[in-house]
Amino acid sequence: MTKTGKLLDMAKKMAEAAAKKAVEIDVPMVIVVVDAAGNMVLYNRMEDSLLASMDIAANKAYTAVALKMSTDAAAPLAKEAGQLFGIASCDKGRMVVFGGGFPIFEDGKIIAGIGVSGGSVDEDMSVAKAGLSVL
Repeated sequence: MTKTGKLLDMAKKMAEAAAKKAVEIDVPMVIVVVDAAGNMVLYNRMEDSLLASMDIAANKAYTAVALKMSTDAAAPLAKEAGQLFGIASCDKGRMVVFGGGFPIFEDGKIIAGIGVSGGSVDEDMSVAKAGLSVL
């Protein structure tokens, strides 16, 4: 099996676990997994999720890969006195600096990212972490 096939299989398992958590907390979510280059591998939009969550989830996954850190960790750095102040307006507006996006590493190398949107930041993070729990 190619690495791409493995990544897609992993993404499907993560999306299933994340969606299960979203159903459990009764918040429809958009769940996106991207590869190490930020290209979409999987897109899962639950019925009745927020329309805005479509771009936000994809951009959270992208941001996690682009910065090699979780989007919640980027948040304090992006504040006015932070080292990354202004980053939210970079990269054609794709940078998201609030929780719900996580990078995925394998053997110390970034291989993917997951982004979740649809609820509060805490809800998004809990759903994304449920997806990560299958790794």
